[in-house]
Amino acid sequence: MSAKKKNEHTDPAKEPETEQTAPEAPEAELPPADEPAQEAPPAAEPQPEKPQADTERYLRLMAEFDNYKKRSARERENIYTDVRVDTVTKFLPVFDNLERAMKTETADEAYKKGVEMTFNQLMDVFKKLGVEEIESVGKPFDPAVHNAVMHVEDEAHGENEIVEEFQKGFRIGDKVIRFSMVKVAN
Repeated sequence: MSAKKKNEHTDPAKEPETEQTAPEAPEAELPPADEPAQEAPPAAEPQPEKPQADTERYLRLMAEFDNYKKRSARERENIYTDVRVDTVTKFLPVFDNLERAMKTETADEAYKKGVEMTFNQLMDVFKKLGVEEIESVGKPFDPAVHNAVMHVEDEAHGENEIVEEFQKGFRIGDKVIRFSMVKVAN
């Protein structure tokens, strides 16, 4: 026993060597540099799937971009229509006043002609903006474009026929700017 104790205590230089050899043991367990190269062929087998996945990703990206272009075009068209509607809405009181001025009797022919020319010019601007009048008198009542403010019983007219228009209605395409204010019979 004394020899064992003597060797353990007498040779302190061996202790650091054993500590140094211990870390080398895990390094020895690492695979050689040739083994990762052998793993590459199994990774090569999924490569045919990668181009297919890239193709699918590319097709999705193309579809998303196409949808984006269509959505942007629709939004631009809607913005343009909304701006036209806002602009025309601001000019409708001018239209109403010019229409009333044309219906008023006057002895001054130059004045009357000036009002008619201004009214026609406004109607030309409306036409260029794509504004259409909503036809009313003599047509059947349509709640999508008409606003009935009066109802009258009249045997001379058909059921739900518009007999009088109080205020003209306008639309741009399918969008109603202002409903026609009308009187409906029966």
